[in-house]
Amino acid sequence: MVAIIDYGMGNVASVQKALNFLNIENCITNNHQEIKDATSILLPGVGSFYQGMKNLKELGLDELLTDEVVNKKKKFLGICLGMQLILEKGMEPEETKGLGWIQGSVVKFEMKDLSIPHMGWNNILIKNPCFFDNCESLDFYFIHSYHAVPINKDDIAATVEYGIEAVASIKKDNIFATQFHPEKSQSSGLMLINNYLKELRKT
Repeated sequence: MVAIIDYGMGNVASVQKALNFLNIENCITNNHQEIKDATSILLPGVGSFYQGMKNLKELGLDELLTDEVVNKKKKFLGICLGMQLILEKGMEPEETKGLGWIQGSVVKFEMKDLSIPHMGWNNILIKNPCFFDNCESLDFYFIHSYHAVPINKDDIAATVEYGIEAVASIKKDNIFATQFHPEKSQSSGLMLINNYLKELRKT
């Protein structure tokens, strides 16, 4: 069972639709016991870093998720804001402490010749093959104004060129996360989700 974390930051329905299509058992929840009982945790999200952390804390999910993912090593997938929140701090709209599972920060794109947010389809550059096997293409859908800057470059699974070489994906131990939206990235995005969660598919 994959627990899709519902903390008021959007896109849970589209993520669930992707998991249902892949026949992966899941539930949308913020119930602590259901999260503890799940075999994997998926943290989606769109919006500001500050609001995301505020909502997690109000629901008591910041400490629970840290215990389940960092201490108990439960498999974790973060998407978009769900990737950003696992870093130590974010700057949207003000400096805010994150979950701190990955050393580094989330900062705003600073460029004059490209539009912000970074929105649309972009090819990614693989740094760690991990779960990108059998993807028909490496073209994924992005929409974000802030980007993650991990301190340890070994945590970077993929990057994307958008004025700078920005982080597109993070992989560390049982943690995998993407800045792009695999659930909106057609067949390649579905394959990526399947590669990571395939052992949870219903028989």
